[in-house]
Amino acid sequence: MDREYRIRKITMLYQGGYVVRKEIQTDRVLECERLSCPMPVVKTKKAMEEMKPGEVLEVRATDKGSVADLQSWAKRTGHQYIGLIEENGVFRHFLRKASNNETKAEVKFPHTMSNEELNQKLASGESIIVLDVREPAEHVFGHIPGAISVPLGQLEEKISQLDPGKAYAVICRTGNRSDMACQILAEHGFSKVKNVVPGMSQWQGATESDE
Repeated sequence: MDREYRIRKITMLYQGGYVVRKEIQTDRVLECERLSCPMPVVKTKKAMEEMKPGEVLEVRATDKGSVADLQSWAKRTGHQYIGLIEENGVFRHFLRKASNNETKAEVKFPHTMSNEELNQKLASGESIIVLDVREPAEHVFGHIPGAISVPLGQLEEKISQLDPGKAYAVICRTGNRSDMACQILAEHGFSKVKNVVPGMSQWQGATESDE
């Protein structure tokens, strides 16, 4: 359940790779602890729709992947991702709602393939690379054999290690994080990219673990 309050406080804020001392005025707190992708983004989107431009939302989540998810969501929709505080396993995200002329329409990646289609392609030996953009721990405990693990938050820094001329099936737990990854790849010139939906949460094909 989320709470609304307005308070001024001095805190240590992780922003742009640096820890800075900054005064934050928070208008609302959204509690997303123990929720996994895509729920922190879904709840953040709903909360933002109820807020006024310029107001600041604090989102508290325990899913490590929420860092990349919310940063990417803010970038795609025009809202400002102010920064992050991590305290005792809780990620406290601070976002400022953009004005109406700053917001962008949220666009879904248009090219998808089903779990069944991917399974068939792998079974037939078709040349396709499975790119798993979940967090490392998720990948370790169960992934499609041969899948490459590149968490969404590391994708842009590791994108030079990928070949834009090859075909990629991008997968996550539900298709939300992989949608963001597909858009990043497309922006970098990758034209043979498809988002796998609904993703690993309903994958019926072969899996392996690194345990």
